[in-house]
This record gives sequence, structure tokens and C-alpha cells, in this order.
Amino acid sequence: MAAILNRTLVVPPVLDHHAVALGSCPKFRVLEPKELRLEVWDHAIDLIKEGRYVSMAEIIDLSSVSTVVKTIDIRHFISMWCGVGLDSLCSDDPNIQTSLMSDLKKCGSFLSGFHGNVDTCLHAIDVDCRTTVWTYQENDSDGDLDSFQPDEQLKIKKKISYVRHRRDVYKSLGPGSEAYFSTVLAFGSLFTAPYRGSQLYIDIKESPRDHKIQTLIGKIDFMPFSPEIINAGKKFVQKNIRKPFLCAQLRLLDGQFKNHWKETFSVLKQKVEALKQKGSLPIHIFVMTDLPRSNWSSCYLGDLASNAKLFKLHVLSDGEEVVKRTASKIAATFDGTKVSHCSRQPLDVLLYIEETVCSCASLGFVGTAGSTIAENIEMMRKNSVCLNSDEIAV
Repeated sequence: MAAILNRTLVVPPVLDHHAVALGSCPKFRVLEPKELRLEVWDHAIDLIKEGRYVSMAEIIDLSSVSTVVKTIDIRHFISMWCGVGLDSLCSDDPNIQTSLMSDLKKCGSFLSGFHGNVDTCLHAIDVDCRTTVWTYQENDSDGDLDSFQPDEQLKIKKKISYVRHRRDVYKSLGPGSEAYFSTVLAFGSLFTAPYRGSQLYIDIKESPRDHKIQTLIGKIDFMPFSPEIINAGKKFVQKNIRKPFLCAQLRLLDGQFKNHWKETFSVLKQKVEALKQKGSLPIHIFVMTDLPRSNWSSCYLGDLASNAKLFKLHVLSDGEEVVKRTASKIAATFDGTKVSHCSRQPLDVLLYIEETVCSCASLGFVGTAGSTIAENIEMMRKNSVCLNSDEIAV
């Protein structure tokens, strides 16, 4: 969207899980864009204050798109736009803290659009996936109805009257539009996903009319983790596992997944039995799960862990030197850009290194159905993120 409109993308932080309710478009349970913008703003400020801020640019390698899309970290943006020094958030002086938080609250409210659009300063987009699907394709007529609409039963139950139209982003927000002359263009959520033959919010899978955007679409189809994270995963495989292995990604405690243990373990059992028939024992298995090891004895993981002759289980934890070293390396690299913020806690990079390890599993991968983490690992494996073991950087 930033490239199409020739705008600078403000890069956000990694949000805490469930910290902001993005909502469900299929059920039309969505926050108003301005409310969502303010929630994200407040959460980002909290992350900075608590020293837990992790930029998306520290985790995802943006180098492949840097020539097409200009970016700015939201901390830089906040400092410049709001005219504040974020280091003051760490001050022990309560008067400084109170004054700064008041200024940031006003700035966040303004940028979220609670005061409406302001001259050529801010254009806050107040449509979302309930009414709009953004497009950028030759064969789309601007204003057409989208193929997915709320059904009549949902309309009655939720008392909604939404109608979803397809809108060309360039025609609506590009040259000649009201939004075009505004310095800041503020969306709500830009999350999209396929649903019933349509995209929930952004349907831009190709752009024959614009070679630059078509090239960009190809690059962002898969965006790898930063080189530091990829190398850390490979090093763990080489130094700690050292054998062909299976990866089991088992999401067991979060939301819907806590109700599907039987199905999750059934798939793993089938894969393990198939490997046992091949006779190369013990079978090495890398386990990434949200279930504490102290609780493994009550499930299939306990069976595997108790049979050392047949199975060798590997796990990765925050305490591993490779995790701590990677977090320090990323922080040192990014903090070298002199982004203003409070002293940071160690970056939480464990999940991303675990995903990289799983991308290296030569005996296969078993993931939890419906988990976006599993989907990401499958994408990494498809794109051959893990090189051959003799090419792993040490």
C-alpha cells in the first residue's frame, strides 16, 4: 500500500499476543479504525516505557524491499511528529513523566483521527473490512460489490447493514484525491486473509499495469527473518542436534487449540510410527510447544521423553546461549541507528529461532492445524530457508 501510494511506511512494533483486539471480519466483529489506531498507539508507548519494544524491522529482513518502500521506525516518527524525546519516558521525575504522557496521549488521539481529518496534515481512513476491499488491478471496476457479503442471518443477529465494495486504492487515495495532499495517511488494521473466495480487506495479488508493484508483490510473498535469527537457528541445529530430525510444533494452551489435543497428537503419532518403521533409531525430535515441560508427563510428549532408546527430544529455551547472543546482537545492530528509547530488556527472539530450527527438519514437520506459526514454518520450508548443513554459518 505504501509503495502504490508512494508513501513512507511507519514500521510498527511486535505487539503482545492478544494486546489489541484486531477483530474478526468474517463475523463483522471489528473495532472502529480510530479506536484500533489509538489502542495500538497506547500499546506501543507502553512497550517503549517498559523496555520491551521490539520493532518488526528487527525481526523481519526488510532489505529486499528497501529500494521500493521507504520506511521509518514508529519511535522515530513519534519523536519527530509529537516533538518529544522518548528517553524522557524513563525519567524518575514524576512531573516529566506526567507532562510527556499527556503530550503523547494528545498526539496519539490526533493521529488516530479522533479530531477528524485536519487540513493537509492528516487523513484518517475510517473504512475497514466490513465495507471495503482494496484493489489495484486492471480488471476491477472501482465500486463493484465484493463476492463476500454478510449473510441475512448475520445481518439480523448483529443488526448490521454493511455492504462490501471493491475500491481501487490508487484512485481513492492517490493523486487527485483528498487523501493525496495529506502528510499522514492513517489506516486502521491492514490485516487481510482469504475467506470464501475473497480477501478480507486487501486483494492485490498481482499488478500487470505496474511493473514496480508486481516485482514488490513477488518479494513480499515471503519475507524471511533477519539474518541473525536465521543463522542462530542453523547454529543450534548444527551444534545441538547434529542429526536428521523431525520438528513437532504443538500449540496446546492458547484459545481454540487447548480443545484439540487429541487431533494434534494423533498426527504426530502417525509420523513417529512411520519413522520407527524405517529403523533409524533413536529418532531425533525438536519440540516447540507452549506446554511447560513439567506437564509433559500427562500427554504423548511424556511417552516420547521417557523412552530414550527410541527417541531423543530437543528443545530450545530463553536460557540457551545462542538465544541470548542473538538477542544482544540484534539489539546492538538496531540501537546503533540511535533510535531513542528506554533501556531495553533482552529481546524476545525465542519463537523466531524455534521456527528457523523447524525449517531445517530433514525428517519432516508436524504442525498444529490452524496455527499461523505452523503456516509460517511451512512457508519457510517451502522457500528453503535452511541451507544444507555444510553451508550453515558458525
